[in-house]
Amino acid sequence: MKLLSLTVLLVSGALAQPAVETVKVIAKPSERLRKLPGEFLPYQSVEVTARVAGYLESITVDRGSMVRAGQVIATLTAPEMDAQIAEARSKLAVIEAQRAEAEAKLLSAQGVYERLRKASETPGAIAGNELQIAEKAVDAARQVVRSHERALVAAEASAKTLEAMKQYLRIEAPFDGVVTERMMHRGALAGPAAGPLVRLEQIGRLRLVVAVPETDLSGIVSGARVPFTVPAYPGQPFSGTVARLSRTVDPKTRTSPVELEVANPGGRLAPGMYPEVQWPVRKSGSALLVPPTAIATTTERVFVIRLEGGKARYVPVRRGPAAGDLVEVQGALAEGDVLLRRASDEIREGTALRAK
Repeated sequence: MKLLSLTVLLVSGALAQPAVETVKVIAKPSERLRKLPGEFLPYQSVEVTARVAGYLESITVDRGSMVRAGQVIATLTAPEMDAQIAEARSKLAVIEAQRAEAEAKLLSAQGVYERLRKASETPGAIAGNELQIAEKAVDAARQVVRSHERALVAAEASAKTLEAMKQYLRIEAPFDGVVTERMMHRGALAGPAAGPLVRLEQIGRLRLVVAVPETDLSGIVSGARVPFTVPAYPGQPFSGTVARLSRTVDPKTRTSPVELEVANPGGRLAPGMYPEVQWPVRKSGSALLVPPTAIATTTERVFVIRLEGGKARYVPVRRGPAAGDLVEVQGALAEGDVLLRRASDEIREGTALRAK
């Protein structure tokens, strides 16, 4: 009779425990795609400015013009530069004449010195200091010649510099690209202080800059191909290659800019576009996944309820990104842990529960 009573009590106690639906924690390799905004920048961008001052005689390009490296895009006129070159050449001719005259005087002084030296071989033929005076005259004439030679080198360099600067009156494109802005027109005074003539951008290749969150930096692989889409071509896939890492994190946004190189031979993509990048997120180890209903959120904490020995135990977690119908969580959990499918703070910690 006593045994029967004990059995009835145990059965009635078990039936008194609420039956709850449970799920198990799943572990999967942590790989997913995260949508991040990006921005296209030209691979190269430069404001083309005249190196020398002059009036803009002609400009053959305008906004949208495609140019090749070395193509003449503008020419300047500078009459004063022609006058400076003529003056430099005239000065060069004068110095050459002066050097020739100095060389003639040197030959004359050397001739006098040689005659006196031979005459000095006869005792008493000439005074003793005459030979010394002649020798000094030769040295002085030689110094004059050297001085004119140095002046000639400087004059030649000056003339060549002016002639080289004249070539700068023809302004050439530094690389293949497109003119995105024109700032000057014919007749304007151009020069280093007058500002740029045009803005030139290389768009055959583009830089795609993506601000990657600090938490996703560990998955970056240099050389990896990353897909993206742009609003201008909905549904059309594009891709770029991870090329440059800034290796620094912005303290305000906690992101790090990463540059992708994007081939753009047809010019369909343009600097300033904002693509949506499918950024691959890879982390070491496996991700723990649970249904979203298994996560309870209150004003104080975020937690799941683990079933341990028939009792409810709160486990604080940090909610991660979604992975299909499941959600990634981080906390003191392990694969195979049994959780309540529907967590709620109405179920007090330590409550006796049984799985359905």
